[in-house]
Amino acid sequence: MAWQFNQREPVFLQIANRLRGDILRGEYDPYEQFPSVRQLATLAAVNPNTMQKALSHLEEEGILYSKGTVGRFVTEDASILQSANEKMRRELVKKMLSEASALGIGHDELVKYIKEEVEK
Repeated sequence: MAWQFNQREPVFLQIANRLRGDILRGEYDPYEQFPSVRQLATLAAVNPNTMQKALSHLEEEGILYSKGTVGRFVTEDASILQSANEKMRRELVKKMLSEASALGIGHDELVKYIKEEVEK
């Protein structure tokens, strides 16, 4: 089944975010060879060039590294993975705060709603 994308941000960034999350959740182990551009492009139902751009983005972050013609691999550097995890958490919180603000929900009220949801 094709992945779902929104119109608010570039598809390659959405792909990079999804794959980063998969890596940080442990779906791909450090040192593990990452699927090829074509495999992932088929899975996501996107152009291989779009997938290549997403994977290059993850390489720039250091989450993936290339071994020439052998393929890409997940980094074994725990500090890079920890930093990426922290970055994703902060972006999630910023997005939540921004959306809450757009709805007129203040910080204290948002915290209250979060606590209520956690207690359910």
